[in-house]
Amino acid sequence: MASISQESRDHPGDLPPALSSMWRALKRGYQAEPWLLTVAFALSLLAALPDALMALWLKFLADGFLEGDHRLLMVAAVGLGMTAAATWFLRVISDRTQRRFRDKVTIALETHVARLQATVSTVAHHERPEYLDRLAILRDQVFVLDHMYMSLFTTAGWGLRLAVAIGLLVSVHPGLALLVLFALPTVLSSTWRPGVERAVEESVAPHSRLARHLFDTATTAPPGKEVRVLGIEKELLVRRRAAWERWYRPVAAARWHSALWHTAGWAIFGAGYVGAVVFVAWGIQASPGSVLLVLAAGSRLSAYIGATVGELGFLRGIWMDGSIRLAWLEDYAESLDADADTPAPERLDQGIELQDVSFAYPGSDKRVLDQINLRLPAGSVVAIVGENGAGKTTLVKLLCKMYPPTAGRILADGIDLARISSVDWRSRLAGAFQDFYRFELRARQTVGVGDVDRYQQEGAVETAVARAGADDVVRQLLAGLETQLGPSWPEGVEVSFGQWQKLALARGFMRDSPLLLILDEPTAALDAETEHALFERYAAAVQQARLDNGRVTILVSHRFSTVRMADQIVVLDGARLIETGSHEELMARNGQYAELYRIQSDAYQ
Repeated sequence: MASISQESRDHPGDLPPALSSMWRALKRGYQAEPWLLTVAFALSLLAALPDALMALWLKFLADGFLEGDHRLLMVAAVGLGMTAAATWFLRVISDRTQRRFRDKVTIALETHVARLQATVSTVAHHERPEYLDRLAILRDQVFVLDHMYMSLFTTAGWGLRLAVAIGLLVSVHPGLALLVLFALPTVLSSTWRPGVERAVEESVAPHSRLARHLFDTATTAPPGKEVRVLGIEKELLVRRRAAWERWYRPVAAARWHSALWHTAGWAIFGAGYVGAVVFVAWGIQASPGSVLLVLAAGSRLSAYIGATVGELGFLRGIWMDGSIRLAWLEDYAESLDADADTPAPERLDQGIELQDVSFAYPGSDKRVLDQINLRLPAGSVVAIVGENGAGKTTLVKLLCKMYPPTAGRILADGIDLARISSVDWRSRLAGAFQDFYRFELRARQTVGVGDVDRYQQEGAVETAVARAGADDVVRQLLAGLETQLGPSWPEGVEVSFGQWQKLALARGFMRDSPLLLILDEPTAALDAETEHALFERYAAAVQQARLDNGRVTILVSHRFSTVRMADQIVVLDGARLIETGSHEELMARNGQYAELYRIQSDAYQ
């Protein structure tokens, strides 16, 4: 597991082969709707035949009229009539079937992509620029991935039309098959263009993301107050325009360059088509009906080739490109937990141990944690302190398996976390964080998502609210726990940052028996007295948890009045562990902890 994670961390990974990625995407659509896919594909082929045979009916009509052959006239009339009727009927049936298939497969694909991104065992794909660029394009494409099946159906239909048109031309003279060669430049340019343009778009994707970020900053509510107070509206617009230009200029240049080559390809085909008509009319002096067939089939050939290469371009630019990124995300998500074959322990008897743990964020050689050796005994409350940038939050991320260590290992009752499934391990965690998310749901759900299996149980949410000391927040809500949060929703109400934080803390207390409870500055918006009272109540309640399952509680806080109640205090500085012990032990050593404690105590006097 460690080697896979290390490789995933250090290298973005090559994109999977195009054809295998397309095949995987196709299978996913087939698995979602096998019968609809089969019927839609068959109908798209049937719908192509009437139009493809139009040139043949015109030939019969011309020959029958000039030769006075009533049988040919009858065949031509019936063929033209059936073509008109069948074209309309099959198009309507095919369109309705394809629309139904697309609606259903859209949900399946979007759900699949959302599930993949949400369940990747680490958060590297949310923080690495090269991954973010790749995922930004995939997020844009996921809403059109359903079109890839329609494009495939359409391409097959145009391909059938093209085959029929070539067959009709060859029936006049075998040499007319050479007209296909004149179409090759357009085919090559159409399949080459999207790849070139997409490569350029991906290379400048950071500028596009920056432009979007600046636009959101200028137009959305959260930054609205600061934008207006600081008076930076014009600056945001100027920077947004500059970022957009840095994205657009190379993209536009690539599009113009590829368009010139594509135009040259069509010029070659146009010359071949004119030559074919001249050859049939004057070279072999074919019958008027045959000349009409060549004119009709040849003109349709150009339209069929144009449509076919256009769909191929779409397949190359959207489907192939999107399916490649989708396959990469699938492989990436699967590789990170590939060797996790051990269940999480039901309780902690020994505790959690970090052995020579070091960590550097992807793309950087600077270690945020450096050779950390630390034992967190079962049933203990451990406080982590240190100045900003000391590695406190990073250590929390490693304990949550958001990242694997760069070196060393983390053990839970002697089991390497690398061997435990991320989903299984996190099902035994609970926590509240300073950078919490505001779930704009009903208050009951906002708290209850902390344990979705229990939130509908009688009293579960109320108990979590009481544990977090958030009763006062609920009492102030118009409909209590049934109040919709967020002013942008019907009947929704806005609450203060401190109230949001209390609800987030209640969410962290939803799970009754976690093995590891992480409180990463979850009360930073509260006053020191409220925080101290809250953690005193929690410290008193933790004694039972020690007996139940040996829970380890991690407390990260800048307030030493809260930290001192911990069983063990860990002091980090410059990525290194420099002190560990109880409050009394660390004060007696008169080291960095004692110095920081005295400075903060003096500030509160």
